[in-house]
Amino acid sequence: MDCIEKIKTAKKEIILVGTAHISQKSVSLVKKTIEEEKPDAIGVELDSQRFHQLLSGKKWRELDLVSIIKQGKAYLLLFNLLLSSIQRRLGEKVGIEPGKEMKTAIKIATATGTPLVLLDRDISITLRRALAELSFIEKLKLFFGVFSSLFGIGEEITKEKIEELKQKDVISELMDELGKELPSVKKVLVDERDLFIANRILAAKGKKIVAVVGAGHIGGIKKYLDKKRNISHLNNVPRKKSSLNYLKYLVPLFFATILAIGLLYRGINTTIGILWLWIAVNGSLSALGALLAGAHWKSIIVAFIAAPLTSLHPLLAAGWFAGIMEAKQRTPKVKDFETLGTISLRGLYKNNVSRILLVVVFANIGSAIGTIIALPWAISMLG
Repeated sequence: MDCIEKIKTAKKEIILVGTAHISQKSVSLVKKTIEEEKPDAIGVELDSQRFHQLLSGKKWRELDLVSIIKQGKAYLLLFNLLLSSIQRRLGEKVGIEPGKEMKTAIKIATATGTPLVLLDRDISITLRRALAELSFIEKLKLFFGVFSSLFGIGEEITKEKIEELKQKDVISELMDELGKELPSVKKVLVDERDLFIANRILAAKGKKIVAVVGAGHIGGIKKYLDKKRNISHLNNVPRKKSSLNYLKYLVPLFFATILAIGLLYRGINTTIGILWLWIAVNGSLSALGALLAGAHWKSIIVAFIAAPLTSLHPLLAAGWFAGIMEAKQRTPKVKDFETLGTISLRGLYKNNVSRILLVVVFANIGSAIGTIIALPWAISMLG
């Protein structure tokens, strides 16, 4: 069934067009609705960043990789690339370019001179808010789900199934399931954006607007179309609430205590043994992480050397140093940046940009695991 909802407020007539982002029927529905309704404004579920990326391709060459690594945003960029890869591969299976329905709406707006309204919140703010709200367990579920999706996209994804996902009851069921499994993710990715998009629709000029949005947002957007609300807080990125952040400061204190106890009660040999244990375990697992990411041998050595030290510094990470060395050894070329938005899972290891991000993430994960293993092992040496 066509996913269209018409709402009339005291000042505006709103036509919500619910789409699947990789559906030819959605493209036709958008074109047909705009041509019939002749709205005063056309809204699309895009922010400025995705708008420019959709039309001309993101200018990946402008990325400052070293800055991204130092700011701890490698995880964010890699996660964004993985999500884009999933959508692109789904689009290939059903023979439709992802986001074509949005392009159609933009093209019509340009051709007719109809004002175009970008309805969505900045994607970087959305992802940063989502990651900040996630608990450790939820992060594991989310990343496991993303990686399993990369491996699990197969021939079973058909045009018919994509169209089935547009049906209101199925979408509602999926949203409810997301809320149960990952409530923090649903709150940020769905509920907050519903409110944000609704406010943007109400703020659009003109008495009639056609808003092209994902079918999963229709129900939520409708709830907020009764009046404009204050949404300034939705553009703030809260500080991470995870107790793991406090551990960054406790680990060096705890390790120093272990060394002090070892020196006072077990002697210099035990203390040296604990230090070698810390270096071997932390360094080896961080180096292993870099190796699994396909790092250059110099980057692997840097991960090994940096991990035992950065694990004791709350503001540094082994992956940052390994990633910067990887960037020096395998400097990304123009083609790496130009193909960044279209890489596959295997391509992550062949593209120099994405491989650098993998080195950062995997080396950090290895170092974190090394810390978890080394601390109780060190304590056992005091017995």
